[in-house]
Amino acid sequence: MQKLDPRARKVKILATTGPASREPEMLRKLFRAGADAFRVNMSHGDHATHAQTIRAIRALEKEFARPIAILCDLQGPKLRVGEFRDGQAVIRHSGHFTLDRNPEPGDETRVHLPHPELFGLLEKGQRLLINDGKIRLRVIRANEDEIFCSAEVGGVISDRKGVNVPDAEVPIPALTEKDRRDLAFAIEHGADWIGLSFVQRPEDLAEARKLMGGRGSLCAKIEKPMAVRRLDEIVELADGIMVARGDLGVELEPQEVPPLQKKIVNKARTAGKPVIVATQMLESMIESPAPTRAEVSDVANAVYDGADAVMLSAETAAGDWPEEAVTIMDKIAAQVERDDAYLERVRFLDTPPDRTTADALSHACMTIADTVSISAITVFTGSGSTARRVARERPSVPMLVLTPSMTTARRVALLWGAHPVATKDIGSFEEMIAKGKRMALRHGFGKAGSKLIALAGVPFGTPGSTNLLHVVTLTGDELARRQG
Repeated sequence: MQKLDPRARKVKILATTGPASREPEMLRKLFRAGADAFRVNMSHGDHATHAQTIRAIRALEKEFARPIAILCDLQGPKLRVGEFRDGQAVIRHSGHFTLDRNPEPGDETRVHLPHPELFGLLEKGQRLLINDGKIRLRVIRANEDEIFCSAEVGGVISDRKGVNVPDAEVPIPALTEKDRRDLAFAIEHGADWIGLSFVQRPEDLAEARKLMGGRGSLCAKIEKPMAVRRLDEIVELADGIMVARGDLGVELEPQEVPPLQKKIVNKARTAGKPVIVATQMLESMIESPAPTRAEVSDVANAVYDGADAVMLSAETAAGDWPEEAVTIMDKIAAQVERDDAYLERVRFLDTPPDRTTADALSHACMTIADTVSISAITVFTGSGSTARRVARERPSVPMLVLTPSMTTARRVALLWGAHPVATKDIGSFEEMIAKGKRMALRHGFGKAGSKLIALAGVPFGTPGSTNLLHVVTLTGDELARRQG
């Protein structure tokens, strides 16, 4: 078993696996470079390949004795045009173009749209964005058979390009048949998080929840304007939130995305739900060994906003410099967190505790750590809810999360400031204090003279009973016993 020092930063790095990174040796390099969790993109690859990737990640857990979160990201109901007679066509600027129900190959005037739910739904003046918004159509008229549009921005259109409908709530289920198969696979293979794509309404989460059967946590990806309109309800029902800026940036004007990102992060943080900022963070590093200054600022801003995690997509999945991308992101985050103004910026958002004992004690952890020299907050939890409460306060010191559940430890691995450890349960106050001290020393969160906060619930092993806060000091004798 190799030893990996505790991360020097609190924000987590979520790295996407793919052809450039799925081999065990590269996964090891990414983990050592700073990746805390891995995303398996179900839009690409097959189940056999994904199973190998998951096994390789679990092998890393054993090698380094550190829980690693795996997020399986479902493809979702992507809308696409049909095919063209020559594989592609050119839509003339300011010209007319029709999407219809005729399955014949398309040309420069029309193409098949194999989504009957869109016909009769769209209205005059609404937009259709094709190929990530490179082609922009405006509806002139629409009926049950065709959608006749003017091309505000034309260009080359080819087979099976994606279609975005930003101005209407499309009555399609959040899970396709492929998604159902992928979700069953992910749960069977122990995915810790499920990413639900193209969420439009709170009800979209219900079907996924039912199929998950209480296994795994559900991360709602906010990438549709319709989801933004019902953000409060979605945040309440989800276990976590992802700011998926790819499609969100297609369906909104570019200048709308940055303030919306901050709004989504703040909503999730206020609710005590982990939030991930994703897509195009270090996009140039797909081909370049160094990021642009704008990309560095983008990552830094997400860290200053207090996001729980920042994500790499194609940079690690298919790029030429996957290890370098993780290394740079790790350095950016660590540098921001060393900024004297970092905590002040992160706490600019007011996250008042709920009127519960657990929330009051979690808030007290932050206050004590600001007042007394504390090396870590040791949280004993079964479900992870206490760790989420403490993380919401964004304390100045790291959080050592001790849990008897490996499932909980893995899910917590995406949480701001959390260092999860799966260990045997405790049965008494004395055992809690002894184990907290021992684990802090073992994992590098204290030394002789260091003070720790211990947070737990009595009776032990009872979910939702957080009611005990204790400050302890590590002694030289304990250090000697640890070394012996």
